[in-house]
Amino acid sequence: MNLIAVSMTLTGLLALCLGSSLWIGVALAVVALGGFTFFMDVPALTILSNILWNNTSSSTMMALPLFIFMGELLFRSKISENLFNGLSPWMDNIPGRLIHVNIFASTLFAAVSGSSAATTATVGKITLPEYERRNYHMGLCLGSLAGSGTLGFLIPPSMMMLVYGITADVSIGKLFVAGFIPGFIIAFAFSVYVMARCARHPEYAPRGDRSYTWGDRIRAIPLLAPVVILVTLVLGSIYAGWATPTEAAAVGVLGALFFAGLSRSLTFATFKEALMGTVKTSCMIMWIVCGAAFLSVAVGYLGIPGALTSWIGTLGLSPYLLITILSVMYLLMGCLLDGFSMIVMSLPISLPLIQLAGFDPLWFGIYLVIMIQVAQITPPVGFNLFVINGLTDRDIGSIARASLPFFILLLAITVLLTLFPDIVLFLPRMMVTSG
Repeated sequence: MNLIAVSMTLTGLLALCLGSSLWIGVALAVVALGGFTFFMDVPALTILSNILWNNTSSSTMMALPLFIFMGELLFRSKISENLFNGLSPWMDNIPGRLIHVNIFASTLFAAVSGSSAATTATVGKITLPEYERRNYHMGLCLGSLAGSGTLGFLIPPSMMMLVYGITADVSIGKLFVAGFIPGFIIAFAFSVYVMARCARHPEYAPRGDRSYTWGDRIRAIPLLAPVVILVTLVLGSIYAGWATPTEAAAVGVLGALFFAGLSRSLTFATFKEALMGTVKTSCMIMWIVCGAAFLSVAVGYLGIPGALTSWIGTLGLSPYLLITILSVMYLLMGCLLDGFSMIVMSLPISLPLIQLAGFDPLWFGIYLVIMIQVAQITPPVGFNLFVINGLTDRDIGSIARASLPFFILLLAITVLLTLFPDIVLFLPRMMVTSG
């Protein structure tokens, strides 16, 4: 069997399916079925049934819809609005003023939502009307929102980390811990950039009619309490060993229900909308995971990953050159695919390669999540760009141009983490040592 011809055939069929507007999960399954049918004599449907069961019935995968449900509840309650009101008094005297609310609110909301789209939509609905009312520079506001919204994938708990951990057999708890320092570095870099731009152009963030006192700042702290308590409940229970990620997700849902009820924003209508949003998002993600797993098995049966790994291994590439090639590959994939597909489609090939090059799979998970963050603001399939487009009716091109500096910052931080991988691995190692 000519593996090159088979690989080109499957790649062409995948491009055809994706270009024909088929759902991504369906397209992946169709290509896998074609590979089994035309190139192998194995019971494809039996394999598919096993994959469907194995990828949807695990207790770890149950954390996915629970975290999505928690994010949906927060998205539709007053907790997100209170988060903005609580942060505003603290940002007023910093160059860039309320633009930093995009970054800090996204960082905090990311810690309880796990979704980039939910983070961007929630924060954007609150901040963008306020920016327009205050005559802020909308290009910088939109770019900071698009960039910081991607933190929903990196600040734990993260759906991308869950999918990577399940697919690559890496500890989800350690992945969550490893995401903290890179996430805060990215948020800090975004804030420094905003301060630098607004220091040169103070008119980008003019002072508002109201001046906040220290009393206003102190009184705003209770508005942040629900998010802080939820983060402590969810992440603290995991790191303390009291709960698995699935159990912690259930605790997060209970906490979100409690605080939504306490804020008197939990109605039957909002509860129903949150449930429906959870079902739609969970089904979409699980179907993509199953379709990609089916394709991965087909590619594995054909021997393509092993042959490709062996071939690249004979090239004698340095570890950094390998990461550079993978980065280009992920940038190209990010132009066309969503993050879940990027993970499950690429891991059968990329994971053996990075292990062969001596990289830690835990580090690679964080690297891959950041590359997915980059994909979120890369046209034409940049999900955050679509979310902001829906919020503002501005064209995708102008939003992408506004996001370009934050795109560059994400790539620069990826280089930093590649050169100094201990930035990622420090906290997980401390976790093992203390345990």
